[in-house]
Amino acid sequence: MKQRILVTILLACCVAFALAAVFAGLNGKWSCVLNAPTGDQYPINYIFKIDGEKLTGTLETNGETVPIDSGKVKGDSVSFNISFHGRPYPHKGKYFTQGDSIAMDVDFGGAKAHTVLQRTP
Repeated sequence: MKQRILVTILLACCVAFALAAVFAGLNGKWSCVLNAPTGDQYPINYIFKIDGEKLTGTLETNGETVPIDSGKVKGDSVSFNISFHGRPYPHKGKYFTQGDSIAMDVDFGGAKAHTVLQRTP
């Protein structure tokens, strides 16, 4: 009985450390060029800060910096909101550790745009 409890605790710790490594891997600066549904292109830099399952940080584009709000990380899923000039832009994505990239969908008021974020040194 004691051995089962010990094995269960050790497995839970291993899973927790693995998830913490994934979350920590998201910290830092990420870049992309977002092709908006209108055809406009926006070079964007994201700076992510992870604390547990909470994601904070900023988005930088065309000399403007906007805070990230309602950010969440769960497993390899990432979601957050950006309010830019009074309009909300929900972001949802998936983190790929092998390619060190994040596939991201951005909602432009019902029209979706897809981009891939790459880590910036």
